[in-house]
Amino acid sequence: MRYLHSMLRVHDLDATLRFFCDGLGLRETRRRDSEQGRYTLVFLVAPESPEAEIELTFNWGSQEDYGSARNFGHLAFEVDDIYATCAHLQSMGISVLRPPRDGRMAFVRSPDQISVELLQKGDALAPAEPWASMANSGSW
Repeated sequence: MRYLHSMLRVHDLDATLRFFCDGLGLRETRRRDSEQGRYTLVFLVAPESPEAEIELTFNWGSQEDYGSARNFGHLAFEVDDIYATCAHLQSMGISVLRPPRDGRMAFVRSPDQISVELLQKGDALAPAEPWASMANSGSW
């Protein structure tokens, strides 16, 4: 058996691609539009993990409430510098809901409220401001 992908339903494909590609550095590997099914599939990979994909499913014109996505759990990505990654996401207007106070772990959410865990590669970084004193916000 081989793991293929995790699928996420999204309402705003452009905003979601901005979050995952521009914000987190994933890259699009392929895309499929289905006129008959009225959907678009976009597959993304992390540069260092091209074998594990995220499939974004955009159902054209759907107003379905996908909920807060807490029943899904979360996606997790290892990053080279958790502080730099969080600062970059903040510069894009993305809230860091669980800041990396410990230099090791943070949580953010995609535009469709998918919880995303960021984990520092290797050992935790030394605690640093503004992260060390930043409180949690929202739910993650």
